[in-house]
Amino acid sequence: MDERQSRAEAVEAALVAAQGMFRSPRMFESNSTDALQGSVHWHPKKSLWISAMTLAALIAGPLYFTWGAFALFIVTTALTVCFGHSLGMHRRLVHRSYDCPLWLERLFVYFGTLVGLAGPFGIIRQHDIRDWAQRKAECHPFLAHRNAMWKDGLWQLHCELRLENPPELEVEPQVAGDKFYIWLERYWMAQQLPWALLFYWIGGLPWVIWGIAARVAISVTGHWLVGYFAHNSGPRNWHVDGAGVQGFSVPSAGIITFGEAWHNNHHAYPASARLGLKDGEIDPGWWVLRGLEALGLVSNLKTPDKLPVRTNLKLMSGVEN
Repeated sequence: MDERQSRAEAVEAALVAAQGMFRSPRMFESNSTDALQGSVHWHPKKSLWISAMTLAALIAGPLYFTWGAFALFIVTTALTVCFGHSLGMHRRLVHRSYDCPLWLERLFVYFGTLVGLAGPFGIIRQHDIRDWAQRKAECHPFLAHRNAMWKDGLWQLHCELRLENPPELEVEPQVAGDKFYIWLERYWMAQQLPWALLFYWIGGLPWVIWGIAARVAISVTGHWLVGYFAHNSGPRNWHVDGAGVQGFSVPSAGIITFGEAWHNNHHAYPASARLGLKDGEIDPGWWVLRGLEALGLVSNLKTPDKLPVRTNLKLMSGVEN
């Protein structure tokens, strides 16, 4: 058995054994690995993609507005951001916070790819490097969202960070070897094309502009914006000792993010399928998972009480557990 296979199997075991713990099991470090030293560079493909979608939405959106196209925008955004990114990419693919049949996982991940952020491996890479870095005492401002809003937006939407000594990402074999995910990763931008053709056939240019361009532009920009606030200001129930970056909740975005905006809870319990933990913390994603559980489609929903105790997790002063 070669070293790479051994490490891949170690990742798979770690994802099961280390749910909710203070580490990133897909990330392998060496003595020189560092989360702080690196440089930011323009990413042409990423920048041109979001720029094209945003310009199309801003210029053509008002010209081709119809109520039918706007309704399509609302429905497709809910399906892709909520079912796809929140339930598929984040809670299932990244954190394994619940179990489900492979066909359902693939369906949710496909919807998540349609958000327009990246393919499945790209999402895992983006998430895990940030997760790993934010748990360090210090990390690069790109990974911590520690810049003025305009600069952070420029960096996150149009650039990439190249760490001088990054960790090595090892994706678990059942995901890394999945031919459907490999195909999605290779052609993640092209996934919009069949839907663009279908929308054009049904509703013409208004449906294409609002169902594709406006949806992708709003979803990608909104994902960054919520992430910016979720790492800079807002209410907190929990403090993670030793972590240089803390998570904050964004209550006003609780519904439209399907519960993802309760980011302080997520920093406290990364492997929890439930993100809204207290009364008033609205978490539609959790409601959907409970409904799917009642239908027998998902199981083993992980919640804080089912996760290992984190000794470095502290309840904030004045907050009731």
